[in-house]
Amino acid sequence: MLPIIFGLSSALSWGAADFCGGLASRKAKAYQAVLFGEASGLALLLVAAFFSGETPIGWYSWLLCSLAGSMGVLGLLMFFEAMSRGQMSIASPVAALTGAILPVIVGSLTEGFPGWLTLAGFALALAAIWFISQPDGSAKSLRVRLADLSLPLIAGLGFGVYLILIHSGSRTGVFWPMVAARVSGVLTMVLYTLITHQPILPAKNVWPLLLMNGVLDVTGNGLYILAGQAGRMDVAAVLASLYPASTVLLAGLTLHERLNRLQVAGILAALVAIVLITV
Repeated sequence: MLPIIFGLSSALSWGAADFCGGLASRKAKAYQAVLFGEASGLALLLVAAFFSGETPIGWYSWLLCSLAGSMGVLGLLMFFEAMSRGQMSIASPVAALTGAILPVIVGSLTEGFPGWLTLAGFALALAAIWFISQPDGSAKSLRVRLADLSLPLIAGLGFGVYLILIHSGSRTGVFWPMVAARVSGVLTMVLYTLITHQPILPAKNVWPLLLMNGVLDVTGNGLYILAGQAGRMDVAAVLASLYPASTVLLAGLTLHERLNRLQVAGILAALVAIVLITV
């Protein structure tokens, strides 16, 4: 049960992080939200890594985690860019689905076939991600134009590669792999701001939300790593990719946004998927 518990806890943390980041992005630029979240998470991780007494990872694992960090922040940039273009109904489910499917494919090739019940749970969970991510219940939100898919697909590829690489690089630790990923993520974002000649720091009134985003994102990453260490990567990735459910539920509880029928159906499908994956 540990992979299930860690995977679902990761989804809750990542969903809450996205909720905080979404609120902050209304007052700050998307790249500032990503950079501040990465930097605040790195500061927290450095303290945790030094006081935990965990053995630092080797150069090969550091390289894998560094590549994971760069791919992750680039995926976030593409995701936020798609959101800024008004592609929310496409960006969220496509990015989450693509990010989950890649580890499923790689996990099936490297760790063996997961079993028919687990595979059925994967399929139902992927469908749940799509339904939960729909901001309205109209048929219009389900129509997809090819032009709308490019950025979300690139974002999803970044997320999927991150999940695969961070799993491979974190076999012998938790904190130091995340430190490596965050260092790379921060450097990537700083380089982006220098190249584009944009201000680095956001307004001070959004710092608390961005700090919370960083803490929750780090927590989600750590729980995903623990889920992968305790079980299969594909199970951990699919369960962690249910994070849109956490975001939607938080929006309903705090912002009083009402769930539509598709979202309710998606949450129910996610519950059934969890049962199938657990069996």
